[in-house]
Amino acid sequence: MSRFFEVHQREGAGRIGTLMLKSKITTPTILDVRQFGDLENSSIIYPGNLWGMHGVKNTTALMEEIREKADDNALIIYPSRSYPPEIAEKCDLSKPSNEKIEGPVGIAFSEDDCTFPKDLYILDGAGTFDNKSRKLFQKIVDIRNKIPEDSVLYAPNIATPENLSMLIFLGIDAVDNTRALVAAGNNIYFTPAGAFHLDSLTELPCGCPACKDHTPSSLLELEAEERKTLLENHNNTILESEIAICREMIRKGSLREYVEGKCRSQPWLTALLRHADSEYDYIESQTPISRRAPLLATTSESLTRPEVVRFAKRVQERYVPPEKDILLLLPCSAKKPYSISLSHSKFIRALGKNRKYVQELILTSPMGIVPRELEIVYPAAHYDTTVTGYWDAEEQKWVESCLEKFLEKHHYKHIIAHVDGEYREICEEVTRKTGIEFVYTAEGSCTTSASLKKLEATLNGIDTELLRKGDWRKDTLRAIADYQFGSGAGNLLVQESDKIKAPYPKHQVFAGKTQVATLVPQYGLMALGLEGVKRIIEMGNYIVHIDDFVPRGSILAPGVTDADPDIRPLDEVIVVGEKAMGVGRAFMSGKEMKESARGIAVDLRHVKKL
Repeated sequence: MSRFFEVHQREGAGRIGTLMLKSKITTPTILDVRQFGDLENSSIIYPGNLWGMHGVKNTTALMEEIREKADDNALIIYPSRSYPPEIAEKCDLSKPSNEKIEGPVGIAFSEDDCTFPKDLYILDGAGTFDNKSRKLFQKIVDIRNKIPEDSVLYAPNIATPENLSMLIFLGIDAVDNTRALVAAGNNIYFTPAGAFHLDSLTELPCGCPACKDHTPSSLLELEAEERKTLLENHNNTILESEIAICREMIRKGSLREYVEGKCRSQPWLTALLRHADSEYDYIESQTPISRRAPLLATTSESLTRPEVVRFAKRVQERYVPPEKDILLLLPCSAKKPYSISLSHSKFIRALGKNRKYVQELILTSPMGIVPRELEIVYPAAHYDTTVTGYWDAEEQKWVESCLEKFLEKHHYKHIIAHVDGEYREICEEVTRKTGIEFVYTAEGSCTTSASLKKLEATLNGIDTELLRKGDWRKDTLRAIADYQFGSGAGNLLVQESDKIKAPYPKHQVFAGKTQVATLVPQYGLMALGLEGVKRIIEMGNYIVHIDDFVPRGSILAPGVTDADPDIRPLDEVIVVGEKAMGVGRAFMSGKEMKESARGIAVDLRHVKKL
C-alpha cells in the first residue's frame, strides 16, 4: 500500500492519479531522466546502476546518504541490482530491510520485492520489448497482478508518441523521455504519427518554439549541439502533448477509442491491443461499469472490447427472460434506445395487442443480442457503429454465436425473424447449426407496409397457450436487476405487490410509501434504497465490508476490510459494517478497495446506523 499515490479516474487499466511528493505529479506522467540525479530539486531521484554512477557500494548506505541530501518527500528509486551473485554478496547489494525504508521509494520489480510494498515499481528493460507485443503485454500483466493496486508502474526507455497511449491503456503510469533524447542526438524528429529523420522531411509539421523559425534544412545546417538541443525540446513537447491528450481521454472516457485509432500506425501495437482483449479479466476487471462518453464501435477490435464482451456474458449468464411462447428477432437501429427509433416504433405498432405475448430480441453489432428489457443498459443504448449496409465475417460470426447460445438456453414454441439482408443470413446460419426453424416475415425491407402487415398477420395466426397477465414494467426492472446484481435479484427486488411509479425510463419501485429502487436512465441501471438493500443483501453479491464505524459521505479505501471481487468502478454496491449499513456507487474495483491505502472506495448515497 502507498501513502503517496492516489488514483482518481480509470479506463481499462489506464488511470489518472497523483503522486504526492515534493511537488505533486499527475499520472500518467513523463519523467525527465536528466533530472534524476538532482538531489536538491527533483521529486524523483534515480541513482541508476551502482556500477556506472557510484562504483560498488553498500545499497543501504547509499540510500541513506541520498535520503539525507534529498527532500523527505522525494521518491528515491533503489539502484539497479543486476550484478553477478559473487559481487552482490561481497558488497552487500541485497534488498534493504523494510525497517530502514523511510519516505516514498521505488524499485525495479522482482518477485522478492513484493513482500514489502513500494510506491513505484520499474518494468526493468522495458525498451527491449519494443516490437515484441506478446512478451511486453505478459510482462505488464505479470507485474500488475503482483504489485499493489495503488503502486505506480514505470516503464523506462520505451515511450514514443506512437506507443504512449497503448502503454497507458495497458496500465503503465510513468514513462520517461529517454527515447526522445536519444532520437534528438540522431537527428530524429518526433511527430504524433511517427518518427522521421530530418533529412527525409521537406517541412516541419509543428509550430512549437523549437520549430517555428526553422525548416528541416536550416536545422541540419546548425551546429550539432544546438540542433540536438532544439530537437530535444521539440521531441519532449510532442511527448508531453501526447500524454496530456491521453489524460484527457481518460477523463472523457474515450481512451479506448483513441487507442484503437493510434495503434494502426504499427502492426505490433495493434497486436498489443488484441493480446489485451484476449486477456479479458485483466482489462475488464478495471473497466468501469458505465461511462458518459458513447462507445464508438469503428474497428474489428470493437467486438472484443471488455464492455461489449461483459454485456454479452451477462446476457447469457444472468438474464432471465419473461415466460413467453414467442420470440421475435428484430434488426437494430441507429437511434438508441431502439424503441424510440422510427423503425422500432413501426414494429411496436405492428405488434399491437400481441406484444404482451412476445419476447423481443434485437440483433446488432457489436453487442450481439440485446433483449428489449435491457435496451437502455450501458452500453446497449450508448454505442454507435459504422453503418455501410455491409457486415464482415467476424461481425456475423459474433452475432451468430450470441444468438445460438441464447436459443440453447431459452426455448420458444415460435420464433419469428422480422429481418432482412445480413440479419437474415445470420438467422439462416443459426438454423443450419442448431436445426431450429424460424418464420420470416420481412418482404424486402423490414419497414415496408407489406412486411409489417405480414408480421401482424403471422402473430395473429399464432394460438398462444401462455397468456401474459404480467406487468412489462416489472419485467424490465427485474431483467435489469438480474443483469446488474446476478440472477434472482430481479424477483427479490421487484415483487408482485410493489408499485411502479414515474414514466419509463425513470421507473421507481415502491413498497407502499417506501422507495425500493430507482432506474437511472443515464446508464440504465438500478439505484437502490435501503429497502432494496434489505431485499437482496442475502445474495451476498456486490458487498463492501467496512470497519467498526458509521460512515459519513464517502468511504475511503483504508476503511474497507473486504469487498466482492466482482465489483467494478461505478457499480452499485451494498456497504455492511458492525455499526452501519448503506448503499452507494463504487469508485474502485473490489480488489483495489482491499489493497489501496488512499482514495475514495464508495460514494455513499444512503446509510443507516445499526
